[in-house]
Amino acid sequence: MSYSDSDSSSASGDYKNFRQISRERLLHEMLRSAKVKDSKSTWKVLIMDKVTVKIMSYSCKMADITAEGVSLVEDIYRRRQPLPSMDAIYFIQPTKENVIMFLSDMCGRTPLYKKAFVYFSSPVPRELVAHIKKDSSVLPRIGALSEMNLEYFAIDSQGFITDNVKALEDLFGDEENTRKGDACLNVMATRIATVFASLREFPFVRYRAAKSLDPMTMTTFRDLIPTKLAAGIWNCLVKYKSIPNFPQKETCELLILDRSIDQIAPVIHEWTYDAMCHDLLNMEGNKYVHEVPSKIGGPPEKKEVLLEEHDPIWLELRHAHIADASERLHEKMTTFISKNKAAQLQHGSRDGGEISTRELQKMVQALPQYSEQIDKLSLHVEIAGKINRIIREQGLRELGQLEQDLAFGDAGMKDVIKFLSTNEVASRENKLRLLMILAAIYPEKFEGEKGLNLMKLARLPLEDMTAVNNMALLAPPSEAKKSSGSAFSLKFDMHKKKHATRKDRSGGQETWQLSRFYPIVEELVEKLGKGELSKDDYPCMNDPSPTSHGTSHIASVHEAPVVHSMRSRRTPTWARPRGSDDGDSVLRHASSDFKKFGKRIFVFIVGGATRSELRVCHKLTGKLNREVILGSTSLDDPPQFITVLNFERQNHSHFYLAEILGPLTFYLS
Repeated sequence: MSYSDSDSSSASGDYKNFRQISRERLLHEMLRSAKVKDSKSTWKVLIMDKVTVKIMSYSCKMADITAEGVSLVEDIYRRRQPLPSMDAIYFIQPTKENVIMFLSDMCGRTPLYKKAFVYFSSPVPRELVAHIKKDSSVLPRIGALSEMNLEYFAIDSQGFITDNVKALEDLFGDEENTRKGDACLNVMATRIATVFASLREFPFVRYRAAKSLDPMTMTTFRDLIPTKLAAGIWNCLVKYKSIPNFPQKETCELLILDRSIDQIAPVIHEWTYDAMCHDLLNMEGNKYVHEVPSKIGGPPEKKEVLLEEHDPIWLELRHAHIADASERLHEKMTTFISKNKAAQLQHGSRDGGEISTRELQKMVQALPQYSEQIDKLSLHVEIAGKINRIIREQGLRELGQLEQDLAFGDAGMKDVIKFLSTNEVASRENKLRLLMILAAIYPEKFEGEKGLNLMKLARLPLEDMTAVNNMALLAPPSEAKKSSGSAFSLKFDMHKKKHATRKDRSGGQETWQLSRFYPIVEELVEKLGKGELSKDDYPCMNDPSPTSHGTSHIASVHEAPVVHSMRSRRTPTWARPRGSDDGDSVLRHASSDFKKFGKRIFVFIVGGATRSELRVCHKLTGKLNREVILGSTSLDDPPQFITVLNFERQNHSHFYLAEILGPLTFYLS
């Protein structure tokens, strides 16, 4: 295994963020180093499989790859033209099929390429290395044979996925077939471990502990998922310790969770610009399609744009509340108009009065100096306007208020029934999401005919009941209570006075209306950063002594209860004080002084992460002065999460999710 010269661990002085390190390793350590000293060939061929091509596309652009001397990118499984005068770089998974394809390319009298530089995305089994060594005709043609140990997908400067899109199905779908679940966890563990190999980090590995409700209850495979994953990651990391330059002592912290910690975050409406774009605009990934005026005077043309970090306006606004983003865009347009004489003349020809953002947009587009910068600004004005229009048309403010009041225990069944009975504009998906939130908080309300009656009230088809039922079955063990009767006769704890899934952290005041909700990950990471995370609930694989690193890990097992504030007395306004931050602004100011940052915190969520969880990792990076990196099996927007939950029912004749996190009452239809 090889590493770049610069030390990337968080204990080092030369600090680079997560995505920068991933990009530099691929471009410099792999592509740039793949050359023979006396070779006259300047251009190379890059050959990848379906996984490594995704890894590369998340971290690098085609222009970056070309700049490193790559003239052609090929699929290892497609028929390729022989280029015997050129060197080839193979970036592939260490599978038997890939090795066979590589050997067939380079063996015999007429190999496809002059030299082959082979880089494996994860540790290669010894038997595959032995298989390569057996072919005497190939060995002299190998310029490098190395383990890159980079098999994750960098979706954000502080986020990655392992691309286990079927994790919920494989791990939670069938209690009888644990072989599929174990295989899924093995792939997951291998890919997570390569994150630490790339960053040269050795973590304290903490995980959500399995919880049996009593000594007589058998712990299920599903409840052991974080434990099993922690063990798998640990086994991979121990092997990395034998590699030169890999840290021998812990340099960071890893917290392994699953979707059970917060089943509301994936379906509740998140009111930031980024989340609203992906939730409401039917985007494909980060691709947004819009219409632009034709340059030749014809009908409008469709144009695709990527909403990513290379766009400075997107980078500034993505974690801002949608109302804040709209205000900032209006201010940017107004500022441009005020500084441009031609725009002022056009504005002066009007009848006076306050000008709308849309009018400002049209004026700017009419200017001769219409630039790429203004093009982006105009794009975001259009997007924000479309989002605000959807919010009005679908009545999302009223729905959003009810969702958050449910989450904080300030609303209940009566409020939901009133909403479903009187609201005429809520869409099928929005009503379904409301019932999924309700099912997570009040699972007993969906027992037997109760759930069917709620579906009828909401005028939802019966097939939507699957997602609602599976949501009800995701209640954490602490919310359920095993009956003293039969092992299959289950009931819920009905003595809870107030159903609230999280404590109010707003202090009675909100920066923005509908900004009170926060994902549970925020609370857990804050406690971890302060050394206050319970070791009983979140034990450590490599349990450290209190003095082994900067922050004490002594757990506050018997913590004083946090006061639960009453319902916020908010005014129905979208205005907010200018002094508040949106998370990203804190990160931008802090990023200029990364050398002073503490040790990194990694959080991995099995079963899919949300944009709100990615946002709070950016926010907490500035607050804790430690880079917080979020990992997950996938990054799911609400529509995708609903599809996953519906998928379970389509493939199984029973509600196999019934025991995901402890015994819950359920009925088969």
